Amino acid sequence: EVQLVESGGGLAQTGGSLTLSCAASGLTNDVDGTGWFRQAPGKEREGVACISIEDGSTYYTESMKGRVSIYSDNAKNTVFLQMSNLQPEDTAVYSCAAGEYSDYALRAYAMYYWGKGALVTVSS
Repeated sequence: EVQLVESGGGLAQTGGSLTLSCAASGLTNDVDGTGWFRQAPGKEREGVACISIEDGSTYYTESMKGRVSIYSDNAKNTVFLQMSNLQPEDTAVYSCAAGEYSDYALRAYAMYYWGKGALVTVSS
């Protein structure tokens, strides 16, 4: 059974930092990337970043580019999303997903498995 479990969500102050973790287990061989998405209240889900399981290549969308870093600890099957200079508009549920990696786009429809999400609230 594939499981993606996010942790590290919570309350942050404007300008603060937060690191989310995604612990993966049971991933199938067709998975070559792990990504982070977010969905703010009343808004559509958007991609944030993705990392290749094979070679560690990364892709960042414009949504938080320059303020986030995605990295992995393959020994622990864990992917991290380090976020800095958080703003109230970053308040959202952040979800981890696993599926196809691309250097050119982060597409929700290319993700096969999803975690339940972690709420990040940024206070003004």
